Amino acid sequence: MLHGLNVKRAFAANDALGPGRGDRQRSVPIPHSMTRIPGYPSKLVVYRIAASSYWQVRCWVEGKTRKRSTKSTVLATATAAARGYYEEWLVEAAAARHMHAAVQRQLQFGEAQASVQALADVAAKAQSVPRFGVVAAQMLANESARVRRGEWSRGSQQVLVNRLNKLVLPRWESSLCSAINYQALQAFVNDLSVEHSTTTINQYLVVIRKVLKQALAMGLIDVLPAFPHLRGNAQSRGAYTPSEYWRILRCARRLRGQPYPADARTIRIKYKIRSKEQLLPPDVAWAAGFMVNSFIRPSDLRTLKHRHVEIVRGENTYLRMNLPETKSHGKPIVTLYPAVRIYEQILKHQPAEGRGAPDDYLFLPHLRDRNYALAVLGFHLNWVLAETGLKVGAHGQARSMYSFRHSAITFRLLYGQGIDLLTLARNARTSVDVINTYYASTVTGEQNIALLQSRRSRKTASS
Repeated sequence: MLHGLNVKRAFAANDALGPGRGDRQRSVPIPHSMTRIPGYPSKLVVYRIAASSYWQVRCWVEGKTRKRSTKSTVLATATAAARGYYEEWLVEAAAARHMHAAVQRQLQFGEAQASVQALADVAAKAQSVPRFGVVAAQMLANESARVRRGEWSRGSQQVLVNRLNKLVLPRWESSLCSAINYQALQAFVNDLSVEHSTTTINQYLVVIRKVLKQALAMGLIDVLPAFPHLRGNAQSRGAYTPSEYWRILRCARRLRGQPYPADARTIRIKYKIRSKEQLLPPDVAWAAGFMVNSFIRPSDLRTLKHRHVEIVRGENTYLRMNLPETKSHGKPIVTLYPAVRIYEQILKHQPAEGRGAPDDYLFLPHLRDRNYALAVLGFHLNWVLAETGLKVGAHGQARSMYSFRHSAITFRLLYGQGIDLLTLARNARTSVDVINTYYASTVTGEQNIALLQSRRSRKTASS
C-alpha cells in the first residue's frame, strides 16, 4: 500500500516536470523502493518506477547492466523472479565468455570460418539450457505457491531458502543439473563432514533433491542421481532432569530484574541485545515452565497470543491452545495444569503494563520484532544455564530453549500413567517415530522399573 501511494506521487511529480523530462523521470527507480535480494550480491535489486505498477529487477553482470520487469506487483513473487533472472544472466555471461574464448582459440590456430560458426552454435545451444540456479528459482516459486495455498508453512520455506543460499547455490548455481551425479554429491558430503553433523548434511541433501526433482519435471535430466546414504546415531535434544529443571526456575526467578554481568556496549556489539532488554525479565521463568507443561516449540513462544489460549475448567483444568500451524501440524494443544497457573501469573502481570489484549503476545509482548523477542529469551536463558552450570548435559549435549520441549515429552514418558505414544505425539504436534527416535531414546528400563515389574490384576487378565 505504501509503495502504491508513493508511485502515485511519483506520477504527479513527473507530470509537473513537463514533456520530455517527465518521461525520463518516470523510468528512474523510486529510491526508497530499492530492495536487495537476501543471499545474493548487493548489485541484484528489485525496485519500483513511476511508469509501471510492476516491480523491476536490475543487476550489473559482466560489465553490463541488465534490467527486466518481473511482471508482478507482489514483492515476494518479484524477488523469486529476480533470482531466476540473475541465474539466467550468469549463464548467458558464462556462455558468451566460453564462446569468445573458443572463437579466439580457433582463430589463433587458423581454423576455417565454418568451424567458428559451429562453435557459436554449440555455445548458443548450451546457453539455452537452464542451469541449477534457474531450476532452483523455479522450485522456490512453486514452494511459495504452496505456502499461499496453505499446504506448507512459511517458516519451513524460509529454512529451505536459507539452506539453498548458504551452501548449495554457491557451489552449483551455474552448473548443469545433469552434471550433478553421485560423485559430485559424495564430494559435497565429504566437504560438509568437516564442520557439520550427519543430520545437517542430510537436510542439505533434501534441498538438492528438491531442485533435481524440479529438473526432472522440466525434462532437463532423465533420472534422479543416486544420493549418498548417511547413517548417524539419533542425538537427543539434551533434556533436563526434574531437579535440573527446578534449579533453572529458581535461578531465573532469583536473577529477575538483574542486569547481565557485562558491559552494555559489549552486549550490544557481541549479542545484538539493546540496553532496554539487558535486565533479565520474568518471562524467562514463565517460558521455561510453560514449555515443560505445554509441549510447545520455542518458535511457538514467538507467535503465541492471548487469542490462541483458552482456560478450560471442569473435571480437569487445562489450557486449550489453537496455535498457528507448525511443521504441517495445526490441531489444538492441551496443557498440564501447571501451565494454567503460569498463564494466570502472566494475566495478572501484563495489565499493569497495558498489555493482555487478545492480540498481545504472551511472552515479551512489548517487542514487536518477534525474532528479536525469541533471541532475548535465548540470551537470558544462556545466562541462567551458565549460572547453574547446566548448559551442557551429562553426555555432552548442548542445552537450549528447545531442551524444555524435550523435557516435557520425556517427563510424560517417565511419569505419565498409562499414556500412549499416539496421544502424546498428536498433542505435541509431532510423530510417534520422532518420539521413539529422539525423545524416548533417553528413557531407560530402570527409570520405568515400576511399570516393568507391574502385573495385571486377575480381574483384568480374565477380562
